[in-house]
Amino acid sequence: MRMKTKSAFALAGVLSLTLAGCAGDEGDVTGNDAEETEATETPAGDTADITSVDSITIGLVPATDSATEAEEDNAKALADQLSEALGGFDVEIFFADSYQTVIQGMQSGDVQLLMSGPIGMIQAEDEVGGTPILQSIRYGSDTYVTQWFTNDPDTYCLDEVVQNEEGYSFCNGIYDEESGEFADYGPVGQDALELIEDGTAVAYVDEGSASGFYFPQTQLNELGVEVDAQFAGGHDASVQAVYNGDFTIGTSFDDARSNIAEENPDVGEELVVFAWAGPIPNDGIVASPEFNEDELQVISDAFLSFAESGDLDEGDPLYDVYEINGLAPADEDALDVARQVYVNFGDQ
Repeated sequence: MRMKTKSAFALAGVLSLTLAGCAGDEGDVTGNDAEETEATETPAGDTADITSVDSITIGLVPATDSATEAEEDNAKALADQLSEALGGFDVEIFFADSYQTVIQGMQSGDVQLLMSGPIGMIQAEDEVGGTPILQSIRYGSDTYVTQWFTNDPDTYCLDEVVQNEEGYSFCNGIYDEESGEFADYGPVGQDALELIEDGTAVAYVDEGSASGFYFPQTQLNELGVEVDAQFAGGHDASVQAVYNGDFTIGTSFDDARSNIAEENPDVGEELVVFAWAGPIPNDGIVASPEFNEDELQVISDAFLSFAESGDLDEGDPLYDVYEINGLAPADEDALDVARQVYVNFGDQ
């Protein structure tokens, strides 16, 4: 097994940011400034019955602007685990700088498995012919929400700011301090979102992010609120930008504040979550059209052999990469929710 970290800027072109586009100039994702890390080869042995490709590359987008050493180590462990489950078949890792870049990697044949949010899954299915095969399970659920957060609760909190046991702040009915319960997943804080003045700069995540852009922007479109969309590039970066005071409000998955808490221990207190958008189907894994039906089943079974239990935790590669507690077969009905947001987005 070999792990590769390749420069996203080496692509022949960045995907169009319009919703129609995953198309672009095809090219090898390996660039002149690529950094390649060699790992110990897994003995070939009796490899899985996969003949359509010589190796499998998993496309990932790091939580930070570029993959950290820890993220690379976690990804390598995941590649090793999948390789072992596939009988020693060669598995590699490609870190990209955006969801669009990973999709283009699949389009050019350099990425065979894409781990992405639901919008990226839909794009890969529609524009590249990929097949969603698995979806993530977190905390026993296959859905999540966008969180809107602010450093200006006086403007956007219509009731008292409350904190949970970990000291994270919420308002507008998202968290009930007395019962210790969160609201049901779904739109919360709509009245507060209507207070956003037209032209306000918002720290979104990435143009291809479901929770970081598509779902919250759709929410504003429905409310008739027009904002100045600014893209931080990652969920951590969006939280950090609002924490630093560069923006008043931002979006991320819930609860991305914890991702920067080690360096900023007061982030949960200083940034108040005041609204939700969703529910959103969890992220998952899309397979390249290079695979036939039998090979898709082999790959799905390999992942499920170590992730079907749903109780993965720290030390398990899937959890360490994306905090995934388990995997389940992809639910096309659930993904239709994301599909409708994706398809209707440009018409609003």
